[in-house]
Amino acid sequence: MLNQDRQIYINVPKIDSADINRALPVLYLLDGENHFHILSAYIEYLAHWKIIPPIIVVGIVSADRVKDLTPTNSLINFDGRVDSNYKTSGGNEQFFNFIQKELMPYIEANYQTSPFKIFAGHSFGGLTAIYCMLMHPDMFDAYIAISPSLWFGNKYVLRLAEQKLPDLSKMDKKIFYSVGNEDGTFRDDLLKFDQLFKKDSLKVFEHEYKYYPSEDHMTEPIPAYYDALRFVYKNWTYNKTK
Repeated sequence: MLNQDRQIYINVPKIDSADINRALPVLYLLDGENHFHILSAYIEYLAHWKIIPPIIVVGIVSADRVKDLTPTNSLINFDGRVDSNYKTSGGNEQFFNFIQKELMPYIEANYQTSPFKIFAGHSFGGLTAIYCMLMHPDMFDAYIAISPSLWFGNKYVLRLAEQKLPDLSKMDKKIFYSVGNEDGTFRDDLLKFDQLFKKDSLKVFEHEYKYYPSEDHMTEPIPAYYDALRFVYKNWTYNKTK
């Protein structure tokens, strides 16, 4: 699909002997090189104490992050300036094609997976997670967007959410989204996104917004990913037979 080799990190959590035949949900993580070890450790710990189920983590490394993790082509950077580093932007759809047609079949053929899938990302990765939910909601069951870069492309995804979210209101999906104490419009944009869920038609859509005033853009993923896992599995209870 992408005509290039991709580096993938995979963590299969330790399984109790009683659960050896259990099919596991899969969390597909963007910027795998940055957050793979944090999420894997959280899952190992929480699953050990039966707070969440064991989850396979698949960390995806991007050869061209700007291309993979943006929905549309835009040369305007965070500071509002034209930036040649953004010339490859707009490759989300091609990237999703790779995940759906190459990566997922590989994981499902080689590991004992359940149908439940989570898509998680930070910054441009968070933007990508929201865009995927809006355009391809059936690809995943739960979405995690940490400090999504909703400013990108003249707020392209935020505007898209206003159109698309009402159509998702009756779908059995979950989304966790969060922001830290950050520069620019990060928090204002996410508050506008959160307001969309306050409408009557979307009140049934399972969602959680968190603000971390003591964290900046790069430290926020540490508490946010933990809280996101707790949110996705807040109603989960351990059952030996499943």
